[in-house]
Amino acid sequence: MSNSPSFPTLAVILAAGQGTRMRSSLPKVMHQVGNRPLLGHVLATAEAAGIEHVAVVVGPDTPAVAEYVQQVAPNARQFVQQQRLGTAHAVLAARPELLRHEQGCVLVLFGDSPLIGVQTLAHLRQTLIDGAAVAVAGFTTEQPGPYGRLLVEDGRLRAIREAKDASPSELEITLCNGGVMGFRADHCLWLLERIHNDNAQGEFYLTDAVELANAAGLSVVAVEVAEEEIMGVNDREQLHAAEQVFQRRRRSRAMREGVTLAAADTVYFSADTVLEADVKVEPCVVFGPGVRVGRGARVPAFSRLENVRIEAAERA
Repeated sequence: MSNSPSFPTLAVILAAGQGTRMRSSLPKVMHQVGNRPLLGHVLATAEAAGIEHVAVVVGPDTPAVAEYVQQVAPNARQFVQQQRLGTAHAVLAARPELLRHEQGCVLVLFGDSPLIGVQTLAHLRQTLIDGAAVAVAGFTTEQPGPYGRLLVEDGRLRAIREAKDASPSELEITLCNGGVMGFRADHCLWLLERIHNDNAQGEFYLTDAVELANAAGLSVVAVEVAEEEIMGVNDREQLHAAEQVFQRRRRSRAMREGVTLAAADTVYFSADTVLEADVKVEPCVVFGPGVRVGRGARVPAFSRLENVRIEAAERA
């Protein structure tokens, strides 16, 4: 992402969820895909995208999350959402950082959505540069079921309609809400502070910003992305699904970069695995954390490697 000084980017990453459906004492965003916490993937993508400022909103009862952020992203500012009162309330926990960020754009990301990519962040940011006050990531699916529908007219996003509130014709819409949103910084706080909690759950919903922005005559745009980009992890089955997508992507990338995988589906990568060109990986190999394989090396079948560097054997 090529950022300009006149349009700096702030990523607000929401990581305060308890994750009760994980049935675990471990905070949800600390569960791992590719041997890296879910939150770590989002932080890594923000860094790879060249985002200048990062704020992470954590819960009051998850010291492990705060410690992890300090370890891997020491420049990120942390804010505590003392009460879990909805997504807009969570973003407003980072109010001091939003006040400092008066120009450019604000991207709201989720610490439990590890598969979002650099290009998606770039697309959202460019939409804001091009004049939108609010940009909402959406995805098309043939089974929209419980997802909120994006109601687009004349190229503008007019509303996000929850499935339970949708009319029969609206339920036929296949463009659905992906959750991730971007705001022009000069409109962000103004919109967030006008969101109310007069709903059945008594929560402050970030999606209400769409209606507020439209009512104020601001431009709101839906940005279509691949469904897997905004795949959230709320339970163990979704964690498994995210792992499968990660491994598929990582195998494909390795082969594009000149690595031979003799039986790709039997090779498992960690997020930090480094394989140089002309490496050959035999079947049934697991790369644990901290592995680097040098150019031309061979990794034997049924290997499990961790914290090791492998070089090609010297020829006599």
